[in-house]
Amino acid sequence: MRRHDCDPTLTDSQVLEFCKKGFLMLEAVVGDDVNRRTVEYLETGDKEPSDILHQDWFVDEVILQRDAAGAVRSLLGRHFGLPILVSNHRVTCPSPRQFWHRDGNSPHGPALNYLQVFYYPQDVPRALGPTEVLPGSHFLYTMGQLPQNYMGHYGSIRGSVYTSAPAGTIFLTVYSIWHRRSEATGSGVRNNLKYNYFRTAPPRRDWLREEGFDFATADYGFGGPLTYRQQHRDTVDNAEMFCWLCGKAGDFRVLGGQGWPVINSDGHAMVGRPYGVPAGLDRR
Repeated sequence: MRRHDCDPTLTDSQVLEFCKKGFLMLEAVVGDDVNRRTVEYLETGDKEPSDILHQDWFVDEVILQRDAAGAVRSLLGRHFGLPILVSNHRVTCPSPRQFWHRDGNSPHGPALNYLQVFYYPQDVPRALGPTEVLPGSHFLYTMGQLPQNYMGHYGSIRGSVYTSAPAGTIFLTVYSIWHRRSEATGSGVRNNLKYNYFRTAPPRRDWLREEGFDFATADYGFGGPLTYRQQHRDTVDNAEMFCWLCGKAGDFRVLGGQGWPVINSDGHAMVGRPYGVPAGLDRR
């Protein structure tokens, strides 16, 4: 396995936000020349153009692109494993929307041992059917076990996000997030490259630490229109994933009621610090 190391670029708040939403958009971070060369390379129509990983220009400017690699380093730790397979979700527009799905071999739990990443080498407006994602759906363990043909019965879901973006955009996702190709009403060909990065080191909090960031008072609430889970379950899930990434999985405990981490989710004022903050979580 080829590995890479670099400086992390995400902060505590950005890592926590990724835990909540399950994806991160990095718009137009790849240059025009590389986008053009990529589109030309994809004219072969190969659905699995993994040979592009042998092109130094592509590896240097896309796979190891500074912003993307820094975000991957923040989430997967040192010496993360580089992609070994590239798929191209190429579609001729207009085209119907795809059914909702989560990609196969998605284990359930707070661990983040790999990332699914998408790269748009061309402008993808709404008319060209950008990938649609459902924020927070990487925690929908029960619903996620539905067979694909059952999940396909879901139509529009409130709170979903269309990843319309300019050429050169890279977006990182938790592998198990619900997603689909949206309906394309325009004309032309849309390319969308997909690949994975892998963790090779134990999780620890070695991204950019924020001055004054406090595990006890951080806002772990989802903040979206819907969480698709029972009340406050989103806050607990987000806190557990963040603690796992910090290497604090063994310290994670939930007291319940108005105790940590739920007390912060609605932004209400409280007297003193919340009850139930696990002893292993501190401000350092």
